[in-house]
Amino acid sequence: MFILGLGTAVPPNRYTQAQCWEALQGSGQFARLDRRARATLQRVLLRDNGIRTRSLALDALDDAFTLDPDTLHRRFARHAPLLASQAATGALRQAGLQPRDIDAVIISTCTGYLCPGLTSYVAERLGLRADVLALDLVGQGCGAALPNLRTADALLSARRCEKVLSVCVEVCSAAFYLDNDPGVLISACLFGDGAGAAVLAAAPDGEERRVKWKAARSLNNPAERDALRFEQTGGMLRNILTPQVPELAAQHAETVLDELLESAGIARREIGTWIWHAGGRKVLEALQEKLGLTATDLRWSREVLGEFGNLSSPFVYFVLQAALRGNAPGGWWWMSSFGAGFSCHGALLEVA
Repeated sequence: MFILGLGTAVPPNRYTQAQCWEALQGSGQFARLDRRARATLQRVLLRDNGIRTRSLALDALDDAFTLDPDTLHRRFARHAPLLASQAATGALRQAGLQPRDIDAVIISTCTGYLCPGLTSYVAERLGLRADVLALDLVGQGCGAALPNLRTADALLSARRCEKVLSVCVEVCSAAFYLDNDPGVLISACLFGDGAGAAVLAAAPDGEERRVKWKAARSLNNPAERDALRFEQTGGMLRNILTPQVPELAAQHAETVLDELLESAGIARREIGTWIWHAGGRKVLEALQEKLGLTATDLRWSREVLGEFGNLSSPFVYFVLQAALRGNAPGGWWWMSSFGAGFSCHGALLEVA
């Protein structure tokens, strides 16, 4: 499988962490939090947590604190199809293809629910063919991009399709929640909104920069499911985020990496560029320590985290795009995502 085009999209309004702190202090929810919770929010938003700005699907920052199920659903229903379509349009443009060229569209999300799913709305906006194979994947959290891409690879390898559009979109501001739980509070300070898309094919298109998907592997560990997941509370999504997540991410990432590299006959030192999902600064630090990586190895993920925050499932599309635009050297690249489940996924890319 080859990646012919990439596209990303974020809402137009971007906010600094200091702006988020200022708006939060004037909200009714802040007044209902206990002293420890307020101190946690201040510490995470104003100290260096690796995030400078986040793009949020809000007309004004104060809108973030209108927390009721109907408002949050409307936010998702309005912005998820728009962001997904914008990212997909960018990917199609880079691939030099028209919407009619797409045989299948696969969309992943976890921050809202629509029936019919997002594929219906995105297919309509893009003008995809009426006979397009439309697959909606839900509930895979931050790790969803690689299962999405593996599904595209399966369709292409089986010759059921010639061109597949892969999209991940999250409106994390539609899953905003506040209470005194430290994990809930930290989640509110980390996540941003955005979408990523890729156009995929079984054969390259002759472009000078060629990205070939060589192999992939996944690890799912339900025994650690409660470490990171969504639950429903009062009709709203509430993120469960525990302190064990950075260590779990690093452990699972190393297992997936070593198993796939061994099967491919490639040494870890041969990986020249690393495309990591970044759950946050502590996750990147745990990956660096566990895998013996350098600050340069984490450069692309750290830059995306700083500019956009944790975008959840679209994050690795942004990192891959940044590395390609930054002319990272060709050779073996490693891409990895992890999240709810607890799940971890990795893919070996050959970039020329």
